[in-house]
Amino acid sequence: MEKNILLILVGNRKEAAVAVQKTLTGWGCLIKTRLGLHEGSLDGCTEKGLIFLEVVGDKDKLVEMTRKLNLIKHVKAELVSLSLDDVN
Repeated sequence: MEKNILLILVGNRKEAAVAVQKTLTGWGCLIKTRLGLHEGSLDGCTEKGLIFLEVVGDKDKLVEMTRKLNLIKHVKAELVSLSLDDVN
């Protein structure tokens, strides 16, 4: 079994959020699970955040989505593939 996870760090949410959302919407069929995390409080939110995606589909498409996200200023994306070897 293999799982593909795409981690996205956003350094300036106000400036990058629209471009990130547009990119993720364009590749939406590849996204199985999405979780957004940021430091927030009642006084306000920070400008930094982490988006955790469980992604599915063709590996070439996942690599291309990652590449497109990395073209956005203040964004760093990394695709991580995890698998368990058959252990008996």
